[in-house]
Amino acid sequence: MADLNAISTRLPAGGGEFKLERLTIGVFPNDQPTHCFSLGKDKAENIPLMANQGWILPPEATGICTYDAPLEVMMVEVAPRVLSEVGMADPRKIAPVVGDIDPLTLELAMSAENFNKGGTLYKETMHRALAVQLSNTLQSHDRVRVIEDIRLRRVVDYIHDNLAEDLTLESMSNLAAMSGYHFSRAFKAETGKSPLQYVIAERISLAQVLLKTTSLTVSEICFRTGYNDVSRFGQHFKRATGTTPAKFRSG
Repeated sequence: MADLNAISTRLPAGGGEFKLERLTIGVFPNDQPTHCFSLGKDKAENIPLMANQGWILPPEATGICTYDAPLEVMMVEVAPRVLSEVGMADPRKIAPVVGDIDPLTLELAMSAENFNKGGTLYKETMHRALAVQLSNTLQSHDRVRVIEDIRLRRVVDYIHDNLAEDLTLESMSNLAAMSGYHFSRAFKAETGKSPLQYVIAERISLAQVLLKTTSLTVSEICFRTGYNDVSRFGQHFKRATGTTPAKFRSG
């Protein structure tokens, strides 16, 4: 099988049991109010999904998916080899996503049918870009899931949703309802990084994906990832990756 399989299809009303071989993304381009779903359970529950919502499920996932009306869906399967190359050692351990899919993963998934139509370099770049984004997003979900303190989980969610904003220690500690001193100590104990280090790492991860998957200029990516100084962005990027944003894009 190819490293990435993508197909847009229309299924008749019905559905039933499923079993997936690979990590799979399913995106519905239209509302599915009667969508029922279960993962590894006997009885499916009604989980209405709107246009551009769907699910991301790990390899070997089993369950039930039913719907009362014909279903349009974009299905994207990603090979374990591609995922392992970007640091996802065991995709079976990801936390399943049902409902909203982050905007960049959604955009890449909906364009995936065209990835194999380009040249080898383009195909490999886009396959890797989707794998990188899945790794970043799904492992972020895992990081949030294993943080026991609900106050810190709330802050990590906030960071991921607002990377382009001014993420200050004060705003984060206020969200956690903790003093700046105690928040910083608790956050590092849970994540292994200070709040500032964590924000920088997530911003650089997002910048890497944007550099490989969009035609945005380095300056535009700088501002989209929360920097207001291109020089400072370049310094942080080189410190994290060992190269400049321009060389990373062309490499």
